[in-house]
Amino acid sequence: MQRLASPASRASGHSETPGRPDGSLDADALTLHRALSELVRMFQFRDRDRICCHDISVTQCYALEALAARGELTLNELSAELYLDKSTASRVVDALVAKGYAERRPHPQDGRALQLAVTRAGRRLYTNIDAGLLAEVRELAAGFPPEVRRSMADMLRGLLRAAAPRLTGCAPDSCCETSADGDAGQEPAPVASVAGSRSRR
Repeated sequence: MQRLASPASRASGHSETPGRPDGSLDADALTLHRALSELVRMFQFRDRDRICCHDISVTQCYALEALAARGELTLNELSAELYLDKSTASRVVDALVAKGYAERRPHPQDGRALQLAVTRAGRRLYTNIDAGLLAEVRELAAGFPPEVRRSMADMLRGLLRAAAPRLTGCAPDSCCETSADGDAGQEPAPVASVAGSRSRR
């Protein structure tokens, strides 16, 4: 479909060439990229500092969050939720099971499969961590008018929906060298923060 010229280009007598990058879009994309990079970096350091003092790594906390929010999951479902390859997700689960925060249960429909579930201790731990992180977000959000807070949340959810297909299209075993076991300092870079920042699919 042919792209219609903008009012400004019609007034100037110049038409926009389909497929040619929009200069203003490039500038906006660069500004957004840098702002998001700074925000993600800040939240990654925050999560590392706040979460790792609770005897679990950031990735392990994300796994607890997924299990607490969505209920019992298979390993394949959990790895997709965390954007991790299956072997890395399995090691994250192993660590949580060893610490008593998660457990493996027989799958009700498939005798050969297992489901993963958060334990009572794991749910208490995640609730405690999440409450602390949410309190920090509340302090940040308090400095903005309600309509701005809502628009920021809508924009971030829209960006997450747009970015999700690109993340799931990555094959960690072939192009993204993930780390060994999901322990602190040895884990893949977190995709998102806790305290309600992950989109519920």
